[in-house]
Amino acid sequence: MSQAASLPVAWRCLPFDALLPRTLYALLQLRSAVFVVEQACAFQDLDGADPACMHLLGERARPGRAPELLAYTRLVPAGLKYAEASLGRVVTAPATRGTGLGHALMAESVRTLHSLWGVQPIRIGAQAHLEGFYNAHGFMSDDKPYIEDGIPHMEMFRRCVV
Repeated sequence: MSQAASLPVAWRCLPFDALLPRTLYALLQLRSAVFVVEQACAFQDLDGADPACMHLLGERARPGRAPELLAYTRLVPAGLKYAEASLGRVVTAPATRGTGLGHALMAESVRTLHSLWGVQPIRIGAQAHLEGFYNAHGFMSDDKPYIEDGIPHMEMFRRCVV
């Protein structure tokens, strides 16, 4: 059994305008720490899409302090990045790796997207080395690998499952 169940994570989903400055800072800091620093990839993270998206936050309470952001996904409405709704900027804090939190994040991301916009297909642009991870959540490769920001990626598609 994974340790994800032992991580006391509370999920909340907010539109961009409801993100308080401290929360916005935490999610941008996590995205930058992983996608820019850890992956040594200079890219334009602030791509203009965040204001039109919903933001799923997986947080752990810390008494007397702001919650600690452990996991995050950007939920993208249909028509913004792809014709279908999409998940993007899927990230977990490095300290949580191997706990199963990434799988919990994906399950919650799909559930929340369907709750917001109805059960529908989902398309993602995934880093190619994570194909197996996304396969485990019903995503199948729908394209040939391509290079984005110097990293091999592939489009993946999750059919409408009810």
